[in-house]
Amino acid sequence: MPMQPCGQPEKLSYMGPYEKIIRSYFDACSEGEDTDISAHFSNYATIFDTNHPPVVGKPEIGVFWLKIRSKWQNAKWFVHRVVEDGETAAIEWAMTGDSQGASFVIYGSEHYEFKDGLIFEIRQYWTFDPGNLGGGLINYPYGESGRLEGDSID
Repeated sequence: MPMQPCGQPEKLSYMGPYEKIIRSYFDACSEGEDTDISAHFSNYATIFDTNHPPVVGKPEIGVFWLKIRSKWQNAKWFVHRVVEDGETAAIEWAMTGDSQGASFVIYGSEHYEFKDGLIFEIRQYWTFDPGNLGGGLINYPYGESGRLEGDSID
Protein backbone atom coordinates (compact mmCIF):
# COMPACT_ATOMS: atom_id res chain seq x y z
CA MET A 1 0.00 0.00 0.00
CA PRO A 2 1.57 3.34 -1.00
CA MET A 3 2.23 5.92 1.70
CA GLN A 4 -0.09 8.90 1.72
CA PRO A 5 1.24 12.44 2.16
CA CYS A 6 0.10 14.39 5.22
CA GLY A 7 -2.56 17.09 5.00
CA GLN A 8 -1.98 20.79 5.67
CA PRO A 9 -1.75 21.32 9.43
CA GLU A 10 -2.66 24.39 11.43
CA LYS A 11 0.32 26.77 11.50
CA LEU A 12 1.82 27.57 14.89
CA SER A 13 2.48 31.20 15.79
CA TYR A 14 5.73 30.50 17.69
CA MET A 15 8.84 29.19 16.03
CA GLY A 16 12.04 28.78 18.05
CA PRO A 17 15.42 29.99 16.76
CA TYR A 18 16.64 26.55 15.75
CA GLU A 19 13.38 25.65 14.04
CA LYS A 20 13.86 28.72 11.83
CA ILE A 21 17.36 27.53 10.90
CA ILE A 22 16.17 23.97 10.21
CA ARG A 23 13.25 25.11 8.03
CA SER A 24 15.54 27.46 6.11
CA TYR A 25 18.03 24.60 5.64
CA PHE A 26 15.26 22.31 4.31
CA ASP A 27 14.12 25.05 1.90
CA ALA A 28 17.73 25.40 0.69
CA CYS A 29 18.03 21.63 0.22
CA SER A 30 14.83 21.67 -1.86
CA GLU A 31 15.49 24.79 -3.96
CA GLY A 32 18.87 26.40 -3.19
CA GLU A 33 22.45 26.24 -4.39
CA ASP A 34 25.24 24.45 -2.53
CA THR A 35 26.29 27.72 -0.84
CA ASP A 36 22.69 28.33 0.33
CA ILE A 37 22.71 24.90 1.98
CA SER A 38 26.18 25.13 3.49
CA ALA A 39 25.45 28.59 4.96
CA HIS A 40 23.48 26.82 7.72
CA PHE A 41 26.52 24.85 8.94
CA SER A 42 29.65 25.47 10.98
CA ASN A 43 32.96 24.85 9.20
CA TYR A 44 33.53 21.37 10.67
CA ALA A 45 29.92 20.20 10.70
CA THR A 46 29.12 16.53 10.20
CA ILE A 47 26.01 14.72 9.02
CA PHE A 48 25.76 11.13 10.28
CA ASP A 49 23.24 8.87 8.57
CA THR A 50 21.90 5.33 8.79
CA ASN A 51 22.31 4.84 5.01
CA HIS A 52 25.63 6.41 3.98
CA PRO A 53 29.02 7.41 5.42
CA PRO A 54 29.29 10.73 7.29
CA VAL A 55 29.40 13.93 5.25
CA VAL A 56 32.02 16.20 6.83
CA GLY A 57 32.61 19.90 6.21
CA LYS A 58 30.51 22.92 5.34
CA PRO A 59 31.16 22.99 1.54
CA GLU A 60 30.95 19.20 1.23
CA ILE A 61 27.49 19.21 2.81
CA GLY A 62 26.16 21.71 0.26
CA VAL A 63 27.52 19.72 -2.68
CA PHE A 64 26.21 16.46 -1.20
CA TRP A 65 22.59 17.71 -1.06
CA LEU A 66 22.69 19.00 -4.63
CA LYS A 67 23.74 15.51 -5.75
CA ILE A 68 20.92 13.90 -3.77
CA ARG A 69 18.33 16.34 -5.14
CA SER A 70 19.49 15.62 -8.70
CA LYS A 71 19.64 11.84 -8.17
CA TRP A 72 16.03 11.70 -6.94
CA GLN A 73 14.69 13.97 -9.70
CA ASN A 74 14.08 17.25 -7.89
CA ALA A 75 13.64 15.82 -4.42
CA LYS A 76 11.99 18.10 -1.87
CA TRP A 77 12.20 18.01 1.91
CA PHE A 78 9.48 18.96 4.41
CA VAL A 79 9.67 19.53 8.17
CA HIS A 80 6.69 18.13 10.08
CA ARG A 81 7.60 18.57 13.73
CA VAL A 82 10.40 20.26 15.69
CA VAL A 83 11.29 19.98 19.38
CA GLU A 84 14.03 22.24 20.76
CA ASP A 85 15.95 21.95 24.02
CA GLY A 86 18.98 24.12 24.73
CA GLU A 87 21.44 23.82 21.85
CA THR A 88 19.67 20.76 20.38
CA ALA A 89 16.61 19.98 18.29
CA ALA A 90 14.83 16.89 17.01
CA ILE A 91 12.60 16.79 13.95
CA GLU A 92 10.34 14.53 11.93
CA TRP A 93 10.52 15.08 8.18
CA ALA A 94 9.51 13.78 4.77
CA MET A 95 11.27 13.72 1.41
CA THR A 96 9.40 13.43 -1.88
CA GLY A 97 10.90 12.63 -5.24
CA ASP A 98 10.68 10.58 -8.40
CA SER A 99 12.67 7.58 -9.49
CA GLN A 100 12.24 5.99 -12.90
CA GLY A 101 8.86 7.68 -13.33
CA ALA A 102 7.45 6.65 -9.94
CA SER A 103 6.80 9.12 -7.13
CA PHE A 104 7.78 8.26 -3.56
CA VAL A 105 7.70 9.63 -0.02
CA ILE A 106 10.29 8.77 2.65
CA TYR A 107 9.82 9.75 6.30
CA GLY A 108 12.59 10.14 8.85
CA SER A 109 13.85 11.74 12.02
CA GLU A 110 16.92 13.86 12.75
CA HIS A 111 18.70 15.13 15.83
CA TYR A 112 20.61 18.42 15.64
CA GLU A 113 23.45 19.96 17.66
CA PHE A 114 24.05 23.71 17.24
CA LYS A 115 27.13 25.81 17.97
CA ASP A 116 27.22 29.59 17.65
CA GLY A 117 23.84 29.62 15.90
CA LEU A 118 24.87 27.15 13.17
CA ILE A 119 24.30 23.43 12.66
CA PHE A 120 27.31 21.52 14.02
CA GLU A 121 25.98 17.97 13.77
CA ILE A 122 22.99 16.09 12.36
CA ARG A 123 22.17 12.47 13.14
CA GLN A 124 19.69 11.23 10.50
CA TYR A 125 17.51 8.16 11.01
CA TRP A 126 15.57 6.73 8.07
CA THR A 127 15.48 3.56 5.98
CA PHE A 128 16.46 3.30 2.34
CA ASP A 129 15.35 0.28 0.35
CA PRO A 130 16.32 0.65 -3.34
CA GLY A 131 13.92 -2.14 -4.27
CA ASN A 132 10.96 -0.41 -2.61
CA LEU A 133 11.31 3.38 -2.56
CA GLY A 134 9.33 5.10 0.12
CA GLY A 135 9.53 4.37 3.76
CA GLY A 136 8.62 5.28 7.27
CA LEU A 137 7.35 3.62 10.40
CA ILE A 138 5.58 0.35 9.73
CA ASN A 139 1.78 0.82 9.83
CA TYR A 140 2.00 4.41 11.11
CA PRO A 141 -1.09 6.34 9.87
CA TYR A 142 0.84 9.19 8.18
CA GLY A 143 -2.23 10.44 6.30
CA GLU A 144 -4.43 10.72 9.39
CA SER A 145 -5.36 14.23 10.45
CA GLY A 146 -3.23 15.61 13.28
CA ARG A 147 -0.53 12.92 13.07
CA LEU A 148 2.26 15.10 11.69
CA GLU A 149 2.52 18.88 11.83
CA GLY A 150 4.50 21.34 9.73
CA ASP A 151 4.71 21.70 5.98
CA SER A 152 2.30 19.76 3.83
CA ILE A 153 3.84 17.59 1.14
CA ASP A 154 0.74 17.74 -1.06
